[in-house]
Amino acid sequence: MLLGVPVAHASVVWRGDFETGDLSQWTESQQVAPDRMQVVDAPVRQGKHALRVEVRQGDDPINASGDRAELVWAPVETEGNDRYYAWSTMWASDFPSIPTWQAFTQWHHTGNTGTPPLEMYVNGETMYLAIGAHETVVWTHPLARGTWHDFILHVKWSSDPSVGFVELWYDGKQELLKTNGDTMYPGQDNIMKQGLYRNDTIAAVGVLYHDGMTVATTLDDVLPPPPAPPPPSSPATTSPPAPTAGSGTPSQADNSATGTGGVGAADNGQAPAGSGGCSVANAAGGRGLGGACDLALALFAISFALRRALRATRRVRAEG
Repeated sequence: MLLGVPVAHASVVWRGDFETGDLSQWTESQQVAPDRMQVVDAPVRQGKHALRVEVRQGDDPINASGDRAELVWAPVETEGNDRYYAWSTMWASDFPSIPTWQAFTQWHHTGNTGTPPLEMYVNGETMYLAIGAHETVVWTHPLARGTWHDFILHVKWSSDPSVGFVELWYDGKQELLKTNGDTMYPGQDNIMKQGLYRNDTIAAVGVLYHDGMTVATTLDDVLPPPPAPPPPSSPATTSPPAPTAGSGTPSQADNSATGTGGVGAADNGQAPAGSGGCSVANAAGGRGLGGACDLALALFAISFALRRALRATRRVRAEG
């Protein structure tokens, strides 16, 4: 729900995620001017749109206590309903730090006066979740501005404190285990309101963002989808090992013939006659010579020496 494209599930009761590009998913808006609640393209937590909420001192669109800009989802929660609510909220970096209440999501009773039986609000630098007629605080957490925070609230709606309960997940971690308490007033139903509702003594402008509200009957339908699996990796390619001297592996640099045991044609022409195919250049380099090549070169040297000796003998005889 909080990340990726929303998927339809049978247990999803309703979505108010602003993906329509307007406020039409909600029953009613309570604001003094259209610029107090605007659907924006950035920042967003999921999908393509989110809600920007702004409240200024004196913003009282319904002539009640406090200043506000709120959306209302009017289908009522009745005794015995079991619901999961999931959404994301981001407080602007300059959201005012004031030691008084600033509610960002509340479930208000159908009566016109009195404290809501379930509300989430900021006071100073702390977030609170309070339930019941006595506003019992069941969860707190330091406020962090400038980044999205994910909430999943599980509520059993009941005026009986032994039946009603709440659980809370914050930023992917369950921070409040099942805690019993009255979540409704006897004889009244609840409606959900989201935006910003605050003490009218606050002078500073307050801005926050909401996104992705989803109401469902199971936890699975409000959990974010699992991350996509990584793409398959390409098989690694390896290069053949470089040939080593005397290994018999031919290379273009050597101009060697395959299968000759390192003995090839002369680097700069034909092999000398009687050398058995051994080049003088290779012989001089001493690289890759086998036993046959050494023998051929030795015989060539002996033959050359005998020829010189024979010429010398003939010259001596002629002079004598």
